[in-house]
Amino acid sequence: MSVTIALVGNPNSGKTTMFNALTGSNQFVGNWPGVTVEKKGGKLKGHKDINITDLPGIYSLSPYTLEEVISRNYIINERPDVILNLVDASNIERNLYLTTQLLEMGLPVVIALNMMDVVRKNGDQIDTKKLSQMMGCKIAETAAVKGEGCIAAAELASKAVSSKTKPLDTFDGTLGAAIKEIEKTIEGTVPNDTLRWHAIKLFERDEKVIESTKLRKDVLDRIEEITLHCEDELDDDSESLITNARYDYIGQVVKACVKKGRHGMTTSDKVDRIVTNRILALPIFAVVMWLVYYISVTSVGTIVTDWTNEVLFGEIIPPFVEDFLVNAGTADWLVGLVLEGIIGGVGAVLGFVPQMLVLFFLLCILEDIGYMARVAFIMDRIFRRFGLSGKSFIPMLISTGCGVPGVMASRTIEQDRDRKMTIMTTTFIPCGAKLPIIALIAGILFNNAGWVGFSAFFMGIAAVVISGIILKKTKRFTGDPAPFVMELPPYHIPTAVNILRGTWERGWSFIKRAGTIILLASIAIWFTSSYGWEEGVFCGVEDINNSMLGIVGSKIAFIFAPLGFGTWQATVATVLGLVAKEEVVGAMATMAAVAGDALEMVDEGNFAGIAAVAEFFPSALAAYSFLVFNLLCAPCFAAIGAIKREMNNAGWTWFAIGYQTAFAYSIALMVYQFGLVFTGAGFGIGTAFAVVVLVGFVYLLVRKGHKPTSDQLRSVDATVAAK
Repeated sequence: MSVTIALVGNPNSGKTTMFNALTGSNQFVGNWPGVTVEKKGGKLKGHKDINITDLPGIYSLSPYTLEEVISRNYIINERPDVILNLVDASNIERNLYLTTQLLEMGLPVVIALNMMDVVRKNGDQIDTKKLSQMMGCKIAETAAVKGEGCIAAAELASKAVSSKTKPLDTFDGTLGAAIKEIEKTIEGTVPNDTLRWHAIKLFERDEKVIESTKLRKDVLDRIEEITLHCEDELDDDSESLITNARYDYIGQVVKACVKKGRHGMTTSDKVDRIVTNRILALPIFAVVMWLVYYISVTSVGTIVTDWTNEVLFGEIIPPFVEDFLVNAGTADWLVGLVLEGIIGGVGAVLGFVPQMLVLFFLLCILEDIGYMARVAFIMDRIFRRFGLSGKSFIPMLISTGCGVPGVMASRTIEQDRDRKMTIMTTTFIPCGAKLPIIALIAGILFNNAGWVGFSAFFMGIAAVVISGIILKKTKRFTGDPAPFVMELPPYHIPTAVNILRGTWERGWSFIKRAGTIILLASIAIWFTSSYGWEEGVFCGVEDINNSMLGIVGSKIAFIFAPLGFGTWQATVATVLGLVAKEEVVGAMATMAAVAGDALEMVDEGNFAGIAAVAEFFPSALAAYSFLVFNLLCAPCFAAIGAIKREMNNAGWTWFAIGYQTAFAYSIALMVYQFGLVFTGAGFGIGTAFAVVVLVGFVYLLVRKGHKPTSDQLRSVDATVAAK
């Protein structure tokens, strides 16, 4: 018989780590809410008949965000065979609030008391036997990050399927009597297993539950009468009465079962006094990110990448492949396709994999030790001044790997307007696919200067801040940001398995794209840049400017001339970046190889044609403008698809794409035109246009914002009150 175990718990309780340990999966793990935004499934290792479902983190069964709705609907509607409730043992009081609700669902529940390694380290003691008696369910001790007790917990849960879990009774007196009266009123109209849970939710006036039960008006009137009587007698609203009763019971449980080993500030608290200090926090963050990009783009990463580009894909693979193909009697056009299209394009992209792996490795270390969670807290102070909350920065942190999960992580944001604005701005942060563009420009035109990568990251943050100010002053986005509450995990030594898994998962995703999308795109670029019309005949062209790609690119290159990179090669690469951002580098490398005649370059022992990309830019300033535009403009098709799914509206999707592209064009224009003035090139028509754009930006930033309507204010008040 097949068994389904649902992993349920608060955000940051270790569910995804547990899921990976149980199934052998490589799901991304992070120290912030929103890492899991959709349910994931897998088989328990060594047990083909046991299914494991990882649900998004929730604090309660009264959902306010999209991913919380996913979890509650799954538990209520799909009814897993057993719930494995992950409880952060180091923060047991807060975590048990959800547990009390799960135990009212009528489903078998097993508690996985996770992070017991942290409990022991703190000198705390938890009487699990007594805790099991008071909560009325089995308990397993685990430390998911170390892989301790995970399989045993899942096996214990699978054995609990046939057991009956008695609904936890945390209510007494007038409140308990009211709940029992509602149970009698709705008996027979809802499943007996969920009778207690439905009674409580109806008492709380949960609109979604009221709508789903479809009770008669007279029944609803009777429930409202019972609720009002209880509220009058206890002098409080129904939701607060339930919440207080649960926490009173939890307080009794914690007092009886938990003994604290020490008091006062922990090591994490002491470190946070410096790392999250109002004055020092941002400079520390800037230094940390500078080091990350310096190591990955300028020092360690560059050494390996230079060898990969210049030696592996320059001096080793091309001559070997050419000799093999020529000796096999391969046609010249096919040799050109392999050398110029595949090796020239795909090889150029893969050449930057070492830098990406170094970047991902460093970011995974920062995430695993708990620092990146602090960054969200730090940025909340800044973002809140400009209309966003720290919750908006969490998707942006995730976007450093890939924009698609970053966009999806916006589901953690309660307010629709803030969620839409986050979706529109989260891809401003450089993702892994944009790193090759940064490394290419830094390497061939700025001598691997570390400030190029550093400036790219903070340019993305600046773009988010500026957009937040501008958009919040419009009618669509007006209103205060939602409160941001996030528990900061304790600092701990990073785990090698988590870091290597996270690094490889991100890197492998990039490599797979290079072997599929980039490969196909490179072949298409090779063909369109190698063939065209000369003297009225379609043939292989001697001059790449006469190729199909050259002709089409030349027709639209004027669009980017004010930005400094008006060559058709740079224009084509920019447009193809919509397919995949890595293809910006692949396209330029392919065109450079075709223009340089790869066959002759191999014979001369100088195939490292990626350096020839520098010829596509009239100056280093133009190349930096090219970098700015490609970092900020509309993302790749995959991310656009994610935007469409999350927006669930074609109009909003096009608005997001249009805004991102217009914003990128405006910033790149000002960078290039004002750069010309500062370098002594003079003041021209383009500069005058850039001044107009700057004036427009200043106006949008300083103008008075749109006043929120009474409906918007009520929406904000309701959200805050609910939280």
